[in-house]
Parts: sequence; structure tokens; C-alpha cells
Amino acid sequence: MAERYGAYALAGNPAAPAGVLLRLLALNDRGITHRLSYRAVLPDEVAEAMLAHPDRWVRTLLAQSWTAGPGLRARLLDGPASDALAVAMGPHPYRVQVPPLPDRAYERLLNHERGMVRYETVNAPSAPDHVLVPLAGHADPLFRLAACRRVWHLLSGDARSALLTDPDGDVRTAASLQVMDEDEERTEELVRTLADDWRLGEVAERGRLGRALAERLVADEVLLARLALNPALPADLAAGLADHGNPAVRLAVSARPELSEDERAAIDWRVGPEDRLDPLRWVGEARHDPETLRRCARSAHTWLRRSAAVCPGLPQDCVELLAGDADFAVRLLLAECHPGAPAELLLDLYLHGGHRAVGMLTARPGFPAAGLARRCADAPDSRARALSLRDPAATAELVERLSRDPDEGVRRAAARDPRLPLPRLLELLADPGTAPAAAVNPALPPGEMAALLDREGVPG
Repeated sequence: MAERYGAYALAGNPAAPAGVLLRLLALNDRGITHRLSYRAVLPDEVAEAMLAHPDRWVRTLLAQSWTAGPGLRARLLDGPASDALAVAMGPHPYRVQVPPLPDRAYERLLNHERGMVRYETVNAPSAPDHVLVPLAGHADPLFRLAACRRVWHLLSGDARSALLTDPDGDVRTAASLQVMDEDEERTEELVRTLADDWRLGEVAERGRLGRALAERLVADEVLLARLALNPALPADLAAGLADHGNPAVRLAVSARPELSEDERAAIDWRVGPEDRLDPLRWVGEARHDPETLRRCARSAHTWLRRSAAVCPGLPQDCVELLAGDADFAVRLLLAECHPGAPAELLLDLYLHGGHRAVGMLTARPGFPAAGLARRCADAPDSRARALSLRDPAATAELVERLSRDPDEGVRRAAARDPRLPLPRLLELLADPGTAPAAAVNPALPPGEMAALLDREGVPG
């Protein structure tokens, strides 16, 4: 790839014409083709070439692209039968909701002869609710199982009752897991049937507990940390765990919903800055209850504040409060999850946060742009200087100045900026350190793109 850095970069240039992209596709280079498949816009000629490409790995890349339109991905079903599995699996981007395939595509996939295709279809995150709900009454237990797990909240009472008494044991278990928080008998049954199953921890944490069952489970050291989180655990049994020797158990007890701040403070709990904690379930269930969220946001307990920070419905006064929280994870979770996270918080975390996730904050809708040229162009921090290029008011003169910055990262950022004067852009294209960034610049003329491919020996 080193000798064709320009070709790889041009695959991501949003202004690259179809002729350039087709030359790149013809290279049969996996890295370059992978980048082609994730373009925001794929010209029709290139899309057709990928659809009809003789190599299955090329078609699979198209099936797995979250930027490719669902209609385009569905057309792969008209090609070789082996492509159906890739279409069924589809894209799985991080924290991005992929549009569903056309209904006709789901009909074909759900009736496919290969069981693996059907399995991947019903478990794909992008499969829409209206496709999954009718599966509750399907003859195939695999489909009924998916309906239990994915759309239980949308099923009718009759459909739920049928699934709870389903002839297939896995389906009955999946249905019981959906109602165990309201049903002591089903919780008892799940404890018996899942004795050696990893899901027993979920039952201990969420199931409705009768007194006798709770006392039996308290004797199980392996389950204690999960059990202590269960709101249905009798208060006296939970209180008896407050000084347990396992710090995970004490932490779980300290985060129970019924405790006052004083009662939490009396427990020896600790949350370290690097500790990864799932959001508390009871806080998530209160996501539409402003007062409960306020209580959590104002709590001295770190876990409660972190759990409140991930709730998009957190009241604005709590957003402002948590934006200044002493715990870095609280601030980061708020920045990642709340649509109203303050722009200054996003900027501060990006520039000063030590976690790898802060680099993704520039993609958040609230990340600032206006005014950054004035604030950051002369900053001592090179990352801040590069941010000044996000400002729509940044002048061509500023972009050119930053293209000569001592820091190569800033020069690369300037090389990608379409406001950069063309003569300077061509200079950067000739510099190995900045050439890949310059080749991505949409202001690069098509003739220069073609010449770059010629220089790298890419066939015409």
C-alpha cells in the first residue's frame, strides 16, 4: 500500500469521478475496495460494477457497508445465492442505526433455504419491528425466539401467552425472561432450569424474588453482586450485604434505588476513574421521570451520576450540572449520549480528555465550529490549531498558513481543506508526508487525480 498511498486516498475523495473510482476498483486491492464501499456517495457506475463483480469478497464489502443504500444492498440477492448470507448479516457500525432493507428483501431472506441466512436475518440489528412482530406465530422456533427477544413489548397479549407456553423450551425460556420481573413463579422456574447457564445472573438481577428464593440465592457467592442490584431483593437481606467482603457486592448494595444519600455514604463503596460500569437498570427505567433523574444527577454516588448521564431525556439543568462533574466518565458519557451536551464540554473533552473515545466527539452534532478560527488558530496545542479549520469562517489565507504549520498533523488537516489554494494543494500532494491528505481534498481537479493514478502505475 505504501507505493499507492494516493490511490488509497482517492478512494475516499468525495469529489472523485466515476472514472477514477472504476480504475481503483479494477486494482482488486482489498484496502482500496473497502474504502470505496464506505463512500458517502457511490456513483451508479461504480455501484453496478461492485454488484456484478466476479469476486465475492467485493460484493460482501458492499453488503457490509452502512453507507450503501438498503436498496442497493438488497439487489445483491439477485446475484449468486452465496451473497444472501452477507446481505442478511448486513452492516454493524458502532452506534449508528442502519436503515432497514426493503420489505421484499426480508421476505426472501426469511424464506431462504439456508438456516444461517434466516438466523442472521432475524438477529440483524437493522431488522424492523414490523417484520419481526409477525414472527411470534411462525412455525419455526428460531423466528418465535427472535420475536421474544426483539419485539416482546409490541406483541399482543395472546401472542405473549402462546410464547410463554410454547412447545419449544428455548422459546419458553426467552419469553419467561421477559416477564420474570413481574412473576415470582417464573423466576423460580428459571432459577431451576438455568442452574448452569450464564443467564442465571440476569435472573438474579432482574427476576421477581419471593422471600424463600431470595434467601437461597443470597447463599450463592457467585451471584451476590448481581443479586444485590435487584430491587426485588428484600431490604433486610440487602442491608445484610452492605459490609460484605467483596467490594463488588458492597458497590451493588450502595447503588440500590431505595437508599438515601446518607445510607449510601455509610457503605464502603468505591468507583475508580477507569472502572467500567453498565448503567443501572432502575435508572434507565426512570428515563422519563425527571425527578428521579435529578436525584441521580445530584447524588454523591458516581454510579448513579454515570447512569443518569446516558439518559437522553435528562433535564437540561442536570445536563449543565453533570457537564462540570468531577468524574471524567460522567462528563464523557454525557457528551456521547445527550443531544444537548454543551459545546464547551465537547471541545474541552476533545482537547484535554485522555480516553480514546474523545476523538469521536467531533462527529457529535453539538461539537462547535463557529468561532474556532479566532480561538484556536494560534493555540500552542496542535490539536487545537487543527480544529480551527472546522470554522466555516476560516479564510483561505488561514488555511494556507496552517498548511505550513510545524506540526505535520495540522498540515495534513489543512491539506484536506477545500479552501486551500490550488497551487499550495499541489505542493502538498508532492510531499510524501501530506500527499495522502491532499489526495482526499475534494478541490483536487479530476485531471490531477488521474495523473496521480498514472504516476502510481494504476492501469487506465
